[in-house]
Amino acid sequence: MPTNPPPRAWQRMLSGRRLDILDPSPLDIEIEDIAHGLARVARWNGQTTGPLPFNVAQHSVIVTDMCLQMKPDWPVKWQMAALLHDAPEYVIGDMISPFKAALGAKYKEVEKGLERAIHVRFSLPADLPQTVEKHIKKADRACAYFEATQIAGFDVPEAEKFFPVPRKIEPLHLTALSTEDSQALYLDRFEQLWKEMAK
Repeated sequence: MPTNPPPRAWQRMLSGRRLDILDPSPLDIEIEDIAHGLARVARWNGQTTGPLPFNVAQHSVIVTDMCLQMKPDWPVKWQMAALLHDAPEYVIGDMISPFKAALGAKYKEVEKGLERAIHVRFSLPADLPQTVEKHIKKADRACAYFEATQIAGFDVPEAEKFFPVPRKIEPLHLTALSTEDSQALYLDRFEQLWKEMAK
């Protein structure tokens, strides 16, 4: 008796790679695919002001800059980790926190598997040290505060309930870049960091 084949778990990338979302291989990950995808993923489900969506590629570069502002001597490999902190979203999109909480453990499992494969592909530990994760999260939440209050419709008291007010970080004045400019910015920063890591 014929059996139904298992549902497809891979996504075809423009590079030609087929990335298995449930069992990702570092060999199927290309930075060009990540940059292309993140530059087309809108933060805040697209609920931001202005003619252009604020995308994850631009956000990732800003978070990397903030990490360096807070720790000017931060090692290059951890700057790379900051740049890649949302890289799984090139496959699974940028889900807002309430939706992630509703999906529960399975979402986190898929996200973590992708993150580990991405880290290994780019010469980082599969699991980052907790101190590094905390530093990136601090910068990520600082960036989210500026995004929330400048382009996502939150007033300051409301934003302060969910995001800590940034300390020791220069205030941002956000302007969304185009898809093409964000993609180029992300790739340029990656190439800069990759060369430094190779030294």
